[in-house]
Amino acid sequence: MNRTKLSAIARAGGIATTALLLSAGPALAQDARLDSGDTAWMLTSTALVLMMTIPGVAMFYGGMVRKKNVLSTAAQSFATTCVMTVLWMIIGYSLAFTDGGRFNAYVGGLEKVFLRGMDIDALSGTIPESVFMTFQMTFAIITPALITGALADRMKFSSMLVFLSLWMVIVYAPITHWVWGGGFLADDGVLDFAGGTVVHINCGVAGLVGAMVLGRRRGYGTENMAPHNLILSVIGASMLWVGWFGFNAGSAVAANASAGMAMAVTQIATAAAAVSWMLLEWIFRGRPSVLGIVSGAVAGLVAITPASGFVAPFGALIIGLTAGAVCYWGAVVLKPKLGYDDSLDVFGVHGLGGITGALLTGVFAVEAIGGTPGMLEGNPGQLLIQLEGIAATIIYCGIATFVLLKIVDMLMGIRVDEETEISGLDYNLHGETVQ
Repeated sequence: MNRTKLSAIARAGGIATTALLLSAGPALAQDARLDSGDTAWMLTSTALVLMMTIPGVAMFYGGMVRKKNVLSTAAQSFATTCVMTVLWMIIGYSLAFTDGGRFNAYVGGLEKVFLRGMDIDALSGTIPESVFMTFQMTFAIITPALITGALADRMKFSSMLVFLSLWMVIVYAPITHWVWGGGFLADDGVLDFAGGTVVHINCGVAGLVGAMVLGRRRGYGTENMAPHNLILSVIGASMLWVGWFGFNAGSAVAANASAGMAMAVTQIATAAAAVSWMLLEWIFRGRPSVLGIVSGAVAGLVAITPASGFVAPFGALIIGLTAGAVCYWGAVVLKPKLGYDDSLDVFGVHGLGGITGALLTGVFAVEAIGGTPGMLEGNPGQLLIQLEGIAATIIYCGIATFVLLKIVDMLMGIRVDEETEISGLDYNLHGETVQ
């Protein structure tokens, strides 16, 4: 990476800076000094992002499925949290954030397998490396957990855990390295402050491929599949909103002005997207639904994620308004037209929202905020760079997800039998029900 690009990333104050410190060698790390303020903020951010999955995603998704599948859906989030924690400790962190030598453009190495060498004095920038590792672990947890929403009501619990485990190691960790660990997308200047490509496009594409490989739920299009308890979904979405400040503002990896601006634009974009979705639903369906309002808010959170360290409040407003409209179209128009059964609109919200946010980052990026100008500041080439990041993520994730699902299906089957699906996953897979 040349000095100009390194300087731009450093000014952005994002995750890429810390990743570079991790891979730059002991001499650079030794020059850093522990900052208690930065450390306190990152400890808080880590807890906030973990809260996004448990209980956030567990409740958000759990409320949207039918009553007979609520425990299974929540169990998927909880079990994913446990399994991904172990895998991230064993190999995921090393593949994402260490130097991969001759393969460094595409994947990290094995230097930190089982977190070898991570003692109490190890630093990552101005915070303990243990804190940075755990912060990144929460991202490696929530990304696979989000995929489960596209596969709800019909996938075997065992097969899902095996698939998600393979997916995290083979898909998530390398793409994280591409963007934040010194890989080729970082070197090319792709802007992704907190996970537009790494998290949202990644999980959205995986969810779409998974939904198509699994096939539609039995009764899809003929039976009532309305959410069984929307208050759970509202509470879950609210936890996601609050936790997202750790997601975006925490990605500054410091308690600084970049974190402050990331927090401000996150709030603005989220509210704008919720208003956008609500108004469209009011216009075209005659009344705003609770599910629509919270879905719009999540769409805004998704879209501002890649842009949060690079754009000003006005850019955030436009990104939010646009994301609400695009994701509404994806969930309400595109999905029925194409006929795929993405149960909880993972692609419609996370996939399309991530693509929208990644593209608009290239439009609204402000050099004075993130170190890189966007199209409106005379740098139209940034749009092409953003497209490169989007295309690389879609292509690799789509192909790898398809292959992994086919392998798991061949070895153990991925879909429950008809009787189990009809009577519900809670009792048949877990021996428990909600009364």
